[in-house]
Amino acid sequence: MKTKSSKELFTLLIKDALHPFSGWDFSHISSRIVSEPLTWSYHSEILPFVRTVETMLDMGTGGGEFLSSLQPLPKETFATEAYKPNVPIAKKKLEPIGVKVVQINEGDKLPFENEQFELIINRHESYSPAELHRILKSDGLFITQQVGWKDNLELNQRLGYPVEELEYLDWDLKKIVNELEDVGFNITKQLEAFPITRCFDIGAIVYYLKAIPWQIPEFSVEKYEKNLWDMHLEILEEGYIDLTSHRILIQSEKK
Repeated sequence: MKTKSSKELFTLLIKDALHPFSGWDFSHISSRIVSEPLTWSYHSEILPFVRTVETMLDMGTGGGEFLSSLQPLPKETFATEAYKPNVPIAKKKLEPIGVKVVQINEGDKLPFENEQFELIINRHESYSPAELHRILKSDGLFITQQVGWKDNLELNQRLGYPVEELEYLDWDLKKIVNELEDVGFNITKQLEAFPITRCFDIGAIVYYLKAIPWQIPEFSVEKYEKNLWDMHLEILEEGYIDLTSHRILIQSEKK
């Protein structure tokens, strides 16, 4: 079979990036963008508490993929999701196993009672510290893994999108800890890491950018085609492009 030219390959990979994305499922590019392991496992951090509480909330459940992997779940388990297309996906996956899925709007007051939950878990989702404190029981736990503001800044630099225009320029470990402590949380664990993410083709990068629109707001292939082409050529020459991720883990207890 004849080897494709650089341009033919670029066109093919960009077309592949049109593959549908739903929930929070990156399986289509799972072996094409590979991340270095963190110094912790979010799953392992939360599992002992999931097994010992009766009331739990999962914030930003996506399509319910991760939450469903934690079965058996506490007797009263709720999940929130703000992205409307994900809500029916999450309900289909989670409601048969007893999880109540609640659609919310970002920034709104959470539709739960005061001191309703023993455990709140949150993976890469925004939150209000005051609302968390309100709906957690006394001595309840909030455990979150967050994406720090320095995440994948190489993409912004390579595509020419100004870093200073990003919305959360100060979202780091110190800010997260300070905000939680200000409303009455005791921080029992805090970790921060900057693992490498290796990208092996330009189609996977485009697919990823379309799934995380906050990285490059209003991203489109047409708008950034020249820069994407340059990245494509670099990958063909070097074999990959490395990006620096930014992850934060916080375990906190309501005083």
